Amino acid sequence: MRDCYSPCHEGPAALLSVRQPFYDYEHPNGQKMKKIFTVDDIMVAFIASLGYGFSETISRLLGWPEVICMAVSVVIGIAFEETISKIVFSETVQRKPLHRFFVYGTFFLIFLIAQYISVSQLGVSMFDYLGQQVVSVILFPVLGFIVNLIIRAFRARKIRKLYGDGSGGYVFDVKNEDIEEINKQNHAVTGEYDADLAVKTKGGIYVGEKQKGFITYLGIPYAKPPVGELRWKAPEPLPASDAVFEAKNFGASAIQVEHKGVIIKHHRQSEDCLSLNICVGKHKTETPKPVLVLFHNGDFSYGGSVDPLMYSGNFINKHQDIITVSFNYRLGIFGFIDFSDVPGGEAYPDAINLGLLDQIAALKWIKENIAAFGGDPERITVLGFESGASSICLLAASERARGLFQKAFVFFGCPDSAYVTTESSRALAGNLMRETQTKSMKELMQLGTDVLKDASQKLWQNMCAPTCDGSWIPADVYRAYQEGAASGIEFIIGIPGNERQVLRSVIGDQKYEDLMSAGAADIQNYMNASADNEVQAYIQTQMASSDELEEKSKLVEHWMALCMYRTAAKLSEGGNKVHLMYWNEKPLIEKLGSGSVDAAAALLGNSEAAELYGSMINEDLSLVLQVFLQKFINGDELQLYPNEIRGVDGIDWKGFPLALIMSEGNIQCDMIEDRFKEVKGLFKLVKISPNKKSLNLTVFLPIGKKFLIKTLIIPFLNP
Repeated sequence: MRDCYSPCHEGPAALLSVRQPFYDYEHPNGQKMKKIFTVDDIMVAFIASLGYGFSETISRLLGWPEVICMAVSVVIGIAFEETISKIVFSETVQRKPLHRFFVYGTFFLIFLIAQYISVSQLGVSMFDYLGQQVVSVILFPVLGFIVNLIIRAFRARKIRKLYGDGSGGYVFDVKNEDIEEINKQNHAVTGEYDADLAVKTKGGIYVGEKQKGFITYLGIPYAKPPVGELRWKAPEPLPASDAVFEAKNFGASAIQVEHKGVIIKHHRQSEDCLSLNICVGKHKTETPKPVLVLFHNGDFSYGGSVDPLMYSGNFINKHQDIITVSFNYRLGIFGFIDFSDVPGGEAYPDAINLGLLDQIAALKWIKENIAAFGGDPERITVLGFESGASSICLLAASERARGLFQKAFVFFGCPDSAYVTTESSRALAGNLMRETQTKSMKELMQLGTDVLKDASQKLWQNMCAPTCDGSWIPADVYRAYQEGAASGIEFIIGIPGNERQVLRSVIGDQKYEDLMSAGAADIQNYMNASADNEVQAYIQTQMASSDELEEKSKLVEHWMALCMYRTAAKLSEGGNKVHLMYWNEKPLIEKLGSGSVDAAAALLGNSEAAELYGSMINEDLSLVLQVFLQKFINGDELQLYPNEIRGVDGIDWKGFPLALIMSEGNIQCDMIEDRFKEVKGLFKLVKISPNKKSLNLTVFLPIGKKFLIKTLIIPFLNP
């Protein structure tokens, strides 16, 4: 899939090539590795060599023992190097080329003066020490690079051995002991406990667990269990309590549809699934920490916070000034169904959007309780992928969720994932009644969880998404955006370039072919009524291609990208600050694709999870994205000055319609139109000129219900 942007820098398109000036290596899967050393490193070596040289020379002249001379040289040399590095790589020096040239000239002059004094007074040339220092500046990074390359190649070989060419989709290498560990449950604490790890909330006291560099609080309930009489009812707040509970293990995942490539199938499931997980760095701050809330993916029918891609320990280890929260919410027939046509269904008016109501309940719990964990309830950022991203887009327009978050990072999701009528959700209820041979809500309520789970598995193609009911969610979300419903929320909207292969890896070839064919047919049916001959011709060409499935899939993916672009445009029209991001990294295994899975792993620094999914993240891009995410959470400008990350050039991530593009191991600001070379006809639907920077968005894609559910929702892919 391609994407459309405009220049992100003044002057020529700025390529953020990671550590480019001195050394650039193209590794086997096409990603450029970062530069090993820079001009700045050489300039630091000039002054550092004086520290090493003078300290060793003078200590020898004083007749000190050899060991002492070497120790003094090392200590003073390192001190010089650290001090000079702070100067050279400081924001003041790096932001302006003139400052860099002045500092470099000064260092060079200092070295020449020191060389003259050393030769004339001590009889020693500092050039000898400079040579040694330059060799170390070059040699050690090169050796480290080679070692990392060998390790990476070994890991890639291991992944390819497990996945082959990727045609089997996600298979996962999960050990039995890991499954047993992840399925442990929390219990009430009756005896002594570590008070330093205990946090009091309104619903009880929860005792967390120390990890390396952070503390976790897992499986904390945020609402009453939606079981028994509360099945298909809106979440209810927990009663106040002083009871003490463990918070060492994940709560159960929601009852869900299970696909072959979904890892959650290894985790226990229950209707009692409304729990959340908190990760706090060990480093305490005087001021409350901003909070990052993670919304999991899964087509509104599968997924959970236990997914390794949602693990935030690596991120918190590097960013101790942030707190993360992940949570579960009801899915499928338990979270999105309309019983209004079922006898007795009037008692369950909220069933149509229960998953969203759970999300709101979780956000309210966080706002009320996160201060006890050291978090700031007024600085909450939400981050979601696929259906999680779509959920955030819908909540942003809801009056019921106003004030619950201030920033939103949504990747591969948009309001088009929701229904505009209740027709499909009512049809799902009818299918459920027929599948379970029940005739009323009373009979349905008497069914066991296993019976309902089996029914949902058989009805997976009929699974529903949220509905714009005009109550919890505005009937027209885009108009609500334009009228300022999401005012005060800053957005990053991420668009993937190859999500279709990730979808196939989750659901399998046959299901994938059925969904892509249905989606392409719905697009064709809509466009047949369009007067635009060019768009019709493009779609007909795609549908008639010899590689029919691939072209249909491309068509669907392009269409979804435009939906996400439309979301950015409407938010921008409503006065929101919006940034675009386009992910087009080359996958390690072509048939597994690179989309939400890789982006999630890179943003949270989860290299282990990426490998579990048959991929490998580019550590350099991951570092850059994590710094941008940290800046976004903290409310800083999305800018990097040169060498703010050692070896990375400066970049200024401008707002919509400009964008940040990650492709082939590089970060680049460029035109979004260039990413849609195959789909210029569809761009007419949003009236974007490929040669202009302006956008006049007047018409856009009213999509049939079947397409909305099966192509805009299912495509995520991590279980």
